[in-house]
Amino acid sequence: MKIYNTHSGILIEDQGKFFLNKTQPWDQLINQDNLYHQLTEQLSQYEKVENPEAYLEGTLLPPLGTQELWGAGVTYYRSRDARMEESKDAGGGDFYDRVYDADRPELFFKAPHYRIVGNRDQVRIRKDSSWDVPEPEMTLFITSSGKIQGYTLGNDMSSRSIEGENPLYLPQAKSYTGSSAIGPCLYVSDQPLAQDTGISIEILRDGKVVFEDSTSIDQIKRELTELVAYLFRECDFPQGVYLMTGTGIIPSNDFTLQSGDEIRISSEPIGTLINFVA
Repeated sequence: MKIYNTHSGILIEDQGKFFLNKTQPWDQLINQDNLYHQLTEQLSQYEKVENPEAYLEGTLLPPLGTQELWGAGVTYYRSRDARMEESKDAGGGDFYDRVYDADRPELFFKAPHYRIVGNRDQVRIRKDSSWDVPEPEMTLFITSSGKIQGYTLGNDMSSRSIEGENPLYLPQAKSYTGSSAIGPCLYVSDQPLAQDTGISIEILRDGKVVFEDSTSIDQIKRELTELVAYLFRECDFPQGVYLMTGTGIIPSNDFTLQSGDEIRISSEPIGTLINFVA
């Protein structure tokens, strides 16, 4: 089941059929334990839609209401190596090796809801950064009670030149206006995602692919439930929360984003998140 946040209401796709909810707030709809079964029972209350393309064309709102977006770092071995490389001149390279092997994961606040954009919307690179990349990440929706109930795709825009100066600059490298995108939908199922679920990225410049790569979520070192448990240790989230689970795909050190680039992050069964660099 896929849930889209459109400008005309919440569009729900179930087994090729579409339903529109124009009245229920997003927060109320998704912050339910056993979300898949709850939605299945509620579908008959919604308006059937015969032309979903009219709602899905153009820019979509991000699939969230007032939830915060958090991030988990150094959860893939590839990410560990890249962070060590970018920070070694500042003397912080071994920090990332240590956190990769530590009991406690790296968790950080990424963005409030009003700084997050959706599918086919624009992300930004910082004006005071010289080395910028997108990080494609499987992203969890977790209810206020701490249960994983849905999945979406995340574009974690990162200023590697700023983070590389000093690991303490991580908030500036990660959290700024236009640094976060999620979408295109919230995927909800009665089963967790398969461990071999893939995630891939393409970056296009002037219509040509200048970078592409893929990985799978079974390369994440930590259990997803472990990340959630640490996030909820001393934080409460009244409307639930979104958590990016880290990236296993990082372009080489000679690559940086440019204005006008198109970023495509894909994973089945969720779909493709498309963003353009402002």
